[in-house]
Amino acid sequence: MISLTSYAFVSMILFSIGVIGVIARRNIFVIYMSIELMLNGVNLFLVTFARYHFNMDPQIITIMVISIAAAEAAIFLSVIILLYRSKKSLDTDIFTSLSQGEKA
Repeated sequence: MISLTSYAFVSMILFSIGVIGVIARRNIFVIYMSIELMLNGVNLFLVTFARYHFNMDPQIITIMVISIAAAEAAIFLSVIILLYRSKKSLDTDIFTSLSQGEKA
């Protein structure tokens, strides 16, 4: 049987890879995927402790986080498409201004 520490370690690694992806990468799509990885790391941690303590509350929170992440994914992907259509790139350095009239 896999111990609680193993699950906690895997969730911590997932979260750490997500943080590194958000900090180190410049592509906005990779940043989005890193944020999703961080959310999944937190979800794994919540489910692990729910299973360990025989409590359903963290699992309910996890289902809520997954549903909110799905809605957030739809909005974020549409924003990525709009940004790509306007700038023809996904590099975060060129998204310094939100005004429509300014040329980058």
